[in-house]
Amino acid sequence: MEEDLAKGGGGGGSSFALPEIEPTFDTWLKGQLDASPADPKDTDKFKYITFTEMPPFVDAHKSLMRKTLTPELFAKLKDVKSSKGYSLSNGIQAGVLRPHLGVGFTCGDEESFTLFKDLVYPIVQGWHKFDPATQEHKSDLDFSKLTFSEEQAAKFGQYVKSTRVRAARNISGFSLPAGASKEDRLATEAVLKEAFGALPADLQGKYFPLGELTPAQEEELRNGGFLFQEPGPMQLLGAAGAGRDWPEGRGIFHNDSKTVLCWCNEEDQCRIIAMENGGDVKGVFTRFCQLSDAIKGAAEKNGKQLMYDKNLGFLGTCPSNLGTGLRASVMIVLPELNKDPHKLEEICAGFDLQPRGSSGEHSAAVGAKWDISNKQRIGFSEVELVQKMIDGVSKLIEMEEGLAAAASS
Repeated sequence: MEEDLAKGGGGGGSSFALPEIEPTFDTWLKGQLDASPADPKDTDKFKYITFTEMPPFVDAHKSLMRKTLTPELFAKLKDVKSSKGYSLSNGIQAGVLRPHLGVGFTCGDEESFTLFKDLVYPIVQGWHKFDPATQEHKSDLDFSKLTFSEEQAAKFGQYVKSTRVRAARNISGFSLPAGASKEDRLATEAVLKEAFGALPADLQGKYFPLGELTPAQEEELRNGGFLFQEPGPMQLLGAAGAGRDWPEGRGIFHNDSKTVLCWCNEEDQCRIIAMENGGDVKGVFTRFCQLSDAIKGAAEKNGKQLMYDKNLGFLGTCPSNLGTGLRASVMIVLPELNKDPHKLEEICAGFDLQPRGSSGEHSAAVGAKWDISNKQRIGFSEVELVQKMIDGVSKLIEMEEGLAAAASS
């Protein structure tokens, strides 16, 4: 946000500005920015900072990157660069500029996970409680394995207002948005457009390049909750460099019935989302799997493959979204459980679920409408995580009905 920015900052005539964090730190940061050489990925609005020394983090810096990065590790990695030109300084920039971030490191390409493994792996372990050095991830997109009984479907139809499944997909050989060149971004978009054109009939739709939207299209996409915006300079994606050259190479795809949606070149190369009103979790997950398969097929047709690692699973910009990277959620009305949000959080934790109220995590829900989703991302397959969500939400409905019966007796 512009109001978060300091007035100064930025060498070489750039309009790039720095945040105000702490006076001594701010002075150090401005010195690093002013001394930074030009980066081929720089734009008029954004500059990558080359950190010549270990950042003198302050108490406000809370990220796992800050907790993991030692002077010794910084010295070991500071001059390392991927073949796409992504460096340690590039990766930690968002975490240095935005002290509140929980992860604090962004990956700019597939090589980042190997080159900066000594930093990435501890971050993954700290965030997911999963050790990629000793554990392997597994993927399973066979929607036929999902168990969703007629009784469960009926209960979900009664209580659930909407269902959504989303994850990221990235294509090997192209940079991730935080490190992408214009050429890579446009090449990624071309492969994705090919994937959208190859979807099954019920998933066919239209791709809307962000830079070519009419006012009417923009309003329609915004009203549907489909539109994504240019990241502010000090938001995670903005601070990481993922908003450069906006809106070139970005776009939105949705099918005619608006039950599948894809965001092109936002946080990741492609965010895939399947959704619909009501509680047909199996139907939504089926479309999600079809969408994932179509993108995989288009990549392979172009001699590429999806970014995937046997230990880390599907790879993406933020280490918080590795593994399946999947979030399966329902919007559900729970009037009785809503009377004690803290108790609901405790119950959900027992089922490895994450409840979000009207204002996000740890908030009450207006109209008792909760967003309930799987908490885990890695170490379990897609089928297992969606199944956990189904089974856990079924238990919540059972509890809700028990409390309602007791209240009316």
